[in-house]
Amino acid sequence: MTHQPRKDRLELNKLQKRLRRQVGTAIADYNMIEAGDKVMVCLSGGKDSYAMLDVLRNLQKTAPIDFELVAVNLDQKQPGFPEHVLPEYLTEQGVPFHILEKDTYSIVTERVPENKTYCGLCSRLRRGSLYGFAQEIGATKIALGHHRDDMIETLFLNMFFGGKLKSMPPKLLSDDKKNIVIRPLAYCCETDLELLAEYKAFPIIPCNLCGSQEKLQRQLIKEMLQGWEREYPGRMETIFSAIKNVAPSQLADTHLFDFTGLKLQRGENAGDFNPDKIEIVNLTAG
Repeated sequence: MTHQPRKDRLELNKLQKRLRRQVGTAIADYNMIEAGDKVMVCLSGGKDSYAMLDVLRNLQKTAPIDFELVAVNLDQKQPGFPEHVLPEYLTEQGVPFHILEKDTYSIVTERVPENKTYCGLCSRLRRGSLYGFAQEIGATKIALGHHRDDMIETLFLNMFFGGKLKSMPPKLLSDDKKNIVIRPLAYCCETDLELLAEYKAFPIIPCNLCGSQEKLQRQLIKEMLQGWEREYPGRMETIFSAIKNVAPSQLADTHLFDFTGLKLQRGENAGDFNPDKIEIVNLTAG
């Protein structure tokens, strides 16, 4: 038992180094954070956003550039939401923060039938509120806590239920061109974030807006992917690699590739294929 705390510290150090490396690589690959940026870290009270804030704060100390972090929580006025948890945690950690109060809960519950998922409307209302607030406080980047597994799940959700081949990009310019959204956890897997939350004992606030909607499409996709990963370890990483390695000419989207404009490019002396003229080369060693 006396060796357990030391073992835990070693495991935590390894985990933190891995997450810092993955987040740092994602930031560099997509130029997510630049010198002088004011990054609005959206904190929901879930494990992912806590982990994102924790890793970004660590990177901030050693980064070769100066940037500012400010945490923002959107209080959606859900009944029973523990309003004291995030302010107490952020004050204790010495993190500057804002609590933005918007009663999106009433809007969602009024407009969406009880047997339907609230996620779509809820996310749109939340996104609109956060986009507007980012401009108010002069934030140049909006950091969301979506991780690698979220991006893969979204890919399959859009394929299976939306008929589109798209996911969550690591970096996004909003439609009105007034906000840039970044996802620093793009290279991080959910199990690592769960482990960090356990080690750090983050004060998790569960999202109970959806009530008992257990058969959400996203949950079904998650279970499918987890089954694949158990049967074929490494499959999630392979799928994510595919998201980063797209070949438009091997798909069928005429907006991404000019199939109609394909032209033969042969020399003037190129003749038709004649199998009788194939030269047979003897590769047998002498």
